[in-house]
Amino acid sequence: MAWFSNGIVSGLEGALDRTSLREKTITQNIANVDTPNYKAQQVVFREEFEHALRAHRTNPRHLEFSTSSQVANVQPKNNTAFNNNGNNVDIDREMAALAKNQIEYNAFITRLNSEFKQLNLVLRGGK
Repeated sequence: MAWFSNGIVSGLEGALDRTSLREKTITQNIANVDTPNYKAQQVVFREEFEHALRAHRTNPRHLEFSTSSQVANVQPKNNTAFNNNGNNVDIDREMAALAKNQIEYNAFITRLNSEFKQLNLVLRGGK
């Protein structure tokens, strides 16, 4: 439906997709904290996002945001210390990242609910 394809709702949908992917990745790392030779994973978003912005830039003063391409992907963490068993999961960092991600996810859900409440208000004729 065209009402749900506006920029705000589709942008929030993309943000929820990325936070969901990040949560899956973090919980997988936490679940494998004691697995020998497990390499922690991370969701890379910012670098891919900046690359996408540069690719879609038509004028130095204009930026075009597109939700059609996926700008988040999962990669191994290579810049962390390894334990004696070859595992590089830092449980404290993973738990902090999980808490931060949950806060972001809840903020996006709250904003999406606000958009739907506004639509509901319009559909009811402002009553």
